[in-house]
Amino acid sequence: MSCTIGTMTTPDHQSPLPDASRPEARDRIYRSPAGIAGGVLLLFIVGWLGVDALISGHGRTPWLALAGLILVVPVVAAFTLRPAVYANEDRLRIRNPLRVIVLPWGKVASLRSHYSNEVVDTSGTKYQLWAVPVSLRARKKAARPPVPGRAGGGGEGRLSSLGRPSALGRGAATDAPTRPDADRVMNELRELAEARATADGAQGEVTVRWAYEVMGPALAGAVVLAILLATG
Repeated sequence: MSCTIGTMTTPDHQSPLPDASRPEARDRIYRSPAGIAGGVLLLFIVGWLGVDALISGHGRTPWLALAGLILVVPVVAAFTLRPAVYANEDRLRIRNPLRVIVLPWGKVASLRSHYSNEVVDTSGTKYQLWAVPVSLRARKKAARPPVPGRAGGGGEGRLSSLGRPSALGRGAATDAPTRPDADRVMNELRELAEARATADGAQGEVTVRWAYEVMGPALAGAVVLAILLATG
């Protein structure tokens, strides 16, 4: 399934400044709009079914529905809405479904792309970038040889910011195929890692924090659901 990566820049209020003369680091934020859209749809369906069972259910049904909601909603949100990658001049912060990993650029050994995108630290530990999924379909499309007289070999003109076909889409030939968004993001991160690897502000230790705010409610819902089913 093809997936587009969204990018935006916001101030990073969690990075301490070593001195007052240094400008505040700003994050590039990478997320998956397709993943977010899928998560919103799933949460709507789950919420609709759960609330309906709570209101119109009889006997143990409302309790089962409540326990199911407590279990399912955090899990769905964790794997669809939560993943994000934050990058600035000092560090790479990866917010995965169940963990948050912070890697100073000095600790990043490589960024790899195969069937998934991942970062490897200097100790050899790998961390997957859930917010930057690989689209094999997009890679195959980008690898197609360009068709003479067509942009990128895809047969469709690119759209400008106003929604009109650009000059590239009006018969102009090009030898450069459209690159998958995930590969473009990984190249941006590699360039940033290479440029900042030896910077003073990009040194430190790798930190990993478990997402207890997701695991706690999900575990509580699973326990309650198991008890209800066992005593039924």
